[in-house]
Amino acid sequence: MYHTYVQSRVRRLFEAVSRGDSDPVLSLFARRFEHVFLGSHALGGSRTTLAATREWYARLYRLLPDIRFDLTRIWVSGGPWKTTVVIEWNETNSGTDNVHTTNYGIHALELRWGRATRLIICPAEPLSL
Repeated sequence: MYHTYVQSRVRRLFEAVSRGDSDPVLSLFARRFEHVFLGSHALGGSRTTLAATREWYARLYRLLPDIRFDLTRIWVSGGPWKTTVVIEWNETNSGTDNVHTTNYGIHALELRWGRATRLIICPAEPLSL
């Protein structure tokens, strides 16, 4: 039952991001957390403050204003005290140059009592932003 709830919540979070609304994701983070996007490009790097993470989402929406996610699989492991979630996704966007691109990858999410302590975003293809 708990794993089904987590899967549903994750789907709602990705739907919000696809609508251009990062607030539900930002409200998920614990007091201490790490937000990482792998790669050497405009979105790459690590953040540990809510202000820096909020700015990262603002940059995401500036660079990829119509970003959309299609979730293909969600794996949930563990209990509420320490939950690991892996989300496999396909993503589409037109970027600021209106060139339609697609990407795929995973998000690895660690939750403790319902709060995100680590989010690692792993695109399968390097972004050329």
